[in-house]
Amino acid sequence: MGLKLSKEDILKRAKELDVQFIHLQFTDILGVMKNVSITIEQLEKALDNEIMFDGSSIDGFVRIEESDMYLRPDPSTFQVFPWATQVREARLICDVYTKDGEPFSGCPRNTLKRVLAEAKEMGYTMNVGPECEFFLFHTDETGKPSLETQDNAGYFDLAPVDLGESARRDMVFTLKEMGFEIEASHHEVAPGQHEIDFKYDDALTTADNIMTFKMAVRIIAQRHGLHATFMPKPVFGINGSGMHTNMSLATLDGNNAFYDENDPLQLSKVAYYFLGGVLKHARSFAAITNPTVNSYKRLVPGYEAPVYVAWSAANRSPLVRIPAKRGNSTRLELRNPDPSSNPYLALAVILKAGLDGISNQIDPPEPVNSNIYHMDQPDREEKGILSLPSNLYEALKELSRNNLIKSALGDHVYNRFVEAAMIEWNEYRTRVTEWEIEKYLTKF
Repeated sequence: MGLKLSKEDILKRAKELDVQFIHLQFTDILGVMKNVSITIEQLEKALDNEIMFDGSSIDGFVRIEESDMYLRPDPSTFQVFPWATQVREARLICDVYTKDGEPFSGCPRNTLKRVLAEAKEMGYTMNVGPECEFFLFHTDETGKPSLETQDNAGYFDLAPVDLGESARRDMVFTLKEMGFEIEASHHEVAPGQHEIDFKYDDALTTADNIMTFKMAVRIIAQRHGLHATFMPKPVFGINGSGMHTNMSLATLDGNNAFYDENDPLQLSKVAYYFLGGVLKHARSFAAITNPTVNSYKRLVPGYEAPVYVAWSAANRSPLVRIPAKRGNSTRLELRNPDPSSNPYLALAVILKAGLDGISNQIDPPEPVNSNIYHMDQPDREEKGILSLPSNLYEALKELSRNNLIKSALGDHVYNRFVEAAMIEWNEYRTRVTEWEIEKYLTKF
């Protein structure tokens, strides 16, 4: 993964491996993977950036009168799918360009690349290691996903209790075939919940990897008669799924910019300022890192998800944790993102917040080393500990007031994202739920 391949290398490999179809993949503003499929005869044309598609058919992209868009494949993302049986298929991840040859401002991958360019101008690259959690559920006799889990296992349980072990093992093998370096794979706290961690990489590659990971996990689950979901909180009363995001900056010569052996916590000034920026803007970028109505059902006390804007090196209740490893492994772990987020946009706004902290030397508040969940509200207020937004509408209001985070997204992405999110919020707000029927139908 990430190999520097030329056009000729790809054409040669595709021929040697007898690839017949290539999927040109890109991601829309809501984080949904899209693709344009071509035959092997069109591969050279695609590599010459000549494949066009109708952008008006993609939610949030463009109006119909400006619909012509071009796909520019990233040669380093060429990958043959290991699950093909009879016909070999491959993919290329693409950036979206306008007919005038300019990067399309509504392409999330372009959004992240723009913020990464800002970081490079400041002398940094960003490395990210995600922890992707998901649930495996049975499907019913019609193939429709249910909420019935395939096990009653708990954290780190093994077979035979964990009946999803076989599916998860196949996922790991498949991901390794696709070039992932898997660091950990285990059952999570809730029944049917799993986590597979892969090695950190530069931010753009990691965002690509998250999209590929979600696709592969769903496909392998389906082959086991299961449905994999990255919905943040599919079941009431148990833990939801997060995507803890471990991140660090490196200098352009490859050194970890967050490490300083002379500091009591061995954190550099750059790390503290980056942390200060992340905490300052956390309430504003929550709409991007936690973009659905359901996201905020996970962000409640009692289920190991962060609720309060604070940091610590000693416990897991704050928003940001400092994992113990130091040296080249020095990093911050942001705990609120969930896997329903668009990884390109999520990493863009997190990075923008951290860079603002560095540029303006924003010191973080004092660390909170006691369990915040056990504090009462006056104690939290005394320490200046704010809460994350409690719902999507509140998060969108916070985002609307933050020009820095809006600038990271750009006008097009911001406006289309908010438009879609408000449609979701209003649909949710006006829907009568089963809970309300049970609560009120016979009461009044």
